[in-house]
Amino acid sequence: MKIVVLGGGVIGVTSAWYLSQAGHEVTVIDREAEPARATSYANAGQISFGYCSPWAAPGIPVKAAKWMLSEHSPFILRPKAEVEMVSWLTQMLGNCTSSAYARNKGRMLRIADYSRRSLAELRDSTGIEYDGARKGTLQLFRTEAQVEAADKDMKALAADGVPFELLDADGCIAVEPGLAHARHLIKGGLRTPNDETGDCYKFTTRLAALAAARGVTFRHGVTIRHLIGEFDRVTGVETDAGRFDADALVVALGSQSPGLVREFGIRLPVYPVKGYSLTIPILDPARAPVSTVMDESFKIALTRLGDRIRVGGMAEIAGFDDRLDARRRRTLELSVTDLFPGGDLKAASFWTGLRPMTPDGTPVIGATGVRGLWLNTGHGTLGWTMSCGSARLLADQISGRKPEIDTEGLGVDRYGNVPAVELPAAA
Repeated sequence: MKIVVLGGGVIGVTSAWYLSQAGHEVTVIDREAEPARATSYANAGQISFGYCSPWAAPGIPVKAAKWMLSEHSPFILRPKAEVEMVSWLTQMLGNCTSSAYARNKGRMLRIADYSRRSLAELRDSTGIEYDGARKGTLQLFRTEAQVEAADKDMKALAADGVPFELLDADGCIAVEPGLAHARHLIKGGLRTPNDETGDCYKFTTRLAALAAARGVTFRHGVTIRHLIGEFDRVTGVETDAGRFDADALVVALGSQSPGLVREFGIRLPVYPVKGYSLTIPILDPARAPVSTVMDESFKIALTRLGDRIRVGGMAEIAGFDDRLDARRRRTLELSVTDLFPGGDLKAASFWTGLRPMTPDGTPVIGATGVRGLWLNTGHGTLGWTMSCGSARLLADQISGRKPEIDTEGLGVDRYGNVPAVELPAAA
């Protein structure tokens, strides 16, 4: 089939790779000048197959209200009088129950574990390098309450067969020696040893080069205008570079995805949640992380990427606002200075990106009910983690092959979408 993938981030590029491997003719269209220049560019560097949880959880509404009173809150809400924000927040609150949390976490872990296996196979078959390491994630607890709250996560991990270990302060320092000076801050930690790290930008650009060498066409610097459809079928996409016809289109545009499919009557609750990162050159390797440490108090990840520390986190709900806020930088600096003061903060680069989040934390993968229109979006903070598994799953679905994992609860139909409406064909 002739397939057009809309979006050149890690989700779009991995989708193109697996579709090409399945024998399809693939074109990727993206507005940026090169792959992975938007949300995939400077994320936290985690590939968190075990540390994989929905933001919507029991107790989060109360925690969020308290966080908002803190100068270094991991959650920031800037209310806007818009239907999309109100609807998304309402649905997220509806997922803050024990049963919803268990269901959603199970779905996320299912994709993440499949992605772990898929990434390993891709790495073995191509030799792709991206400052990657396979040394686990340590979720660091600064309070006894955080240690006690880890029980529900351990139950979910155990139910899905994901290896983990609960550590005391000495155990945390044993796996992350750079924490030795911060022992007084540590009450314990939950380690998932199968987690990995890596530079998402390097991975995506290098995979795009491999895909291009194998016949995938990349059209960068192209603005997508609207989809072209007749009745209940999509036939192409209109751009500022002309019309691209296709047998199938994959929408992998992150937070921009809902606006593109809305004309077809598809209600896609993917909303931008702003995150920030610092990339810091390492001066003292003995006071830098070995892998990824997740500072649970600030919801900030500190990751070793070669000779750099990537510090990323926070969730700011403010619509499509991509301005850098100096207050968020101070929070990132506080966390890394507390735990790993081995970097050169003066030389750090500060970045922000808009993560495409669903209210239940699970991405949206698969068919839409409109013939030829497919989705791979809504991965939130875990796009890098879930990219290979999501793309491989989608490629199997489009190719008419039976997916290797259960697809229950992964499609847009879980939100109760209405049927598609007729669209006029473009002239």
